[in-house]
Amino acid sequence: MSERPLQVAVIGAGPAGIYASDILAKSDVDVQIDLYEKLPAPYGLVRYGVAPDHPRIKTIINALYNVLQRGDIRFVGNVEIGKDITFAELHEHYDAVVIATGADKDRPFTIPGSDLPEVYGAADFVAWYDGHPDYPRTWPLEAKEVAVIGVGNVALDVARVLAKHAEDMMVTEISQNVEEGLRASKVTDVHVFGRRGPAQVKFTPMELRELGQVPDVDIIVYPEDFEYDEGSEAAMASNKMTRQLTNILTDWVFQDPEELTASHRIHIHLLQQPVEVLGEDGHVSGIRMERTRLTGDQGVEGTGEFMDYPVQAVYTATGYKSSAIADAPFDDVRGIVPNAGGRVIRDGEPIPGMYATGWIKRGPVGLIGSTKSDAKETIDNLITDYQAGVFHATTENVGWEATKEVLDERGVRYTSWAGWGLLEEFEKSLGEPVGRERIKVVERETMTAVSRGEEHDGKLY
Repeated sequence: MSERPLQVAVIGAGPAGIYASDILAKSDVDVQIDLYEKLPAPYGLVRYGVAPDHPRIKTIINALYNVLQRGDIRFVGNVEIGKDITFAELHEHYDAVVIATGADKDRPFTIPGSDLPEVYGAADFVAWYDGHPDYPRTWPLEAKEVAVIGVGNVALDVARVLAKHAEDMMVTEISQNVEEGLRASKVTDVHVFGRRGPAQVKFTPMELRELGQVPDVDIIVYPEDFEYDEGSEAAMASNKMTRQLTNILTDWVFQDPEELTASHRIHIHLLQQPVEVLGEDGHVSGIRMERTRLTGDQGVEGTGEFMDYPVQAVYTATGYKSSAIADAPFDDVRGIVPNAGGRVIRDGEPIPGMYATGWIKRGPVGLIGSTKSDAKETIDNLITDYQAGVFHATTENVGWEATKEVLDERGVRYTSWAGWGLLEEFEKSLGEPVGRERIKVVERETMTAVSRGEEHDGKLY
């Protein structure tokens, strides 16, 4: 293997895959890295999982752009592993494969009434407003009152986008169909529910603070939902972020009711857990919550006191879950690829040349910093195994040229990094006439054709 570069395929061009590729490319190993992505565009959940009105997206995307722009990592888009080429076929042509496909599904939400048609997963809603090409182009926004279950940043994103006036989203890159959907929205009140107390919310202070800056949207927090126990006091004493969060929430508790005059409202309810989605004539009519109490160890227990809230839609933001890749091991219960330090395991033993990083490795927890350290652990172990001669491609026909032959034979219209540049310019050209930085293209065929320099019908969604 020393006579040629190490050939590595990374599956997934989101932060996890790009960070892993970057760390490996900067190592002392002579390596060729090919980064495969099932969408025509890179960046994964940064492009398709973060609310478009978050200015920090640009900072993250700029960092990822700088990695791929160097040219030492090949981007191959619009190729779905398991469909266009099997995982086993890919592994034949690469010495090592790193799975970095993230988490793209909602964690199951199973309480009575959760099968009613107006109960939605946050991941699906986020994919819609972020213009994901594989999701429906319309979204029903007929409800006036909406419940959002969860107290993490995804719940905040969902609540903010639902409550925000469409006009205030027009400085972002939202696509034309999303603009039309938001302009037709009837939402006036969004109720965010958390089962634990103010010291246990999972928001980050910046995102929570930004919520209070949305024009013509009041944030309402209820004093009866505030309770602290020994665990809460310890968390506030030891964690600056927890103190910041509780301070922000407390400030909202003491607002003057006469100053709450906005036309839209976000209500934050704590110490309440959902027990039933109420229905009438086959549609959501409300949600039943049970009051909880803190147990002293950061946990809660039910009190047997129930409250009903009139809502016509429910959004669940209780966590993401990963999808399996055909031919690769997968733990359906934990929603991850089983691994030890990023080495993928089958029947208790590491599979030579197979690795995982990011949420598919550890579950959907942690921010960008966690993703970077996680990628370093995986790549360090990959390099150790390479130096020990643990793995080798099973054929002599290796790397991109070998895979390209397979894709060309099957007529797969893959895209490239240069093609992403063409798509970026196209999206910016759509935004320029209306004073926006860009307008996102949703239609996969148009994305692919623009990226490949092909003729297209101009359909944007």
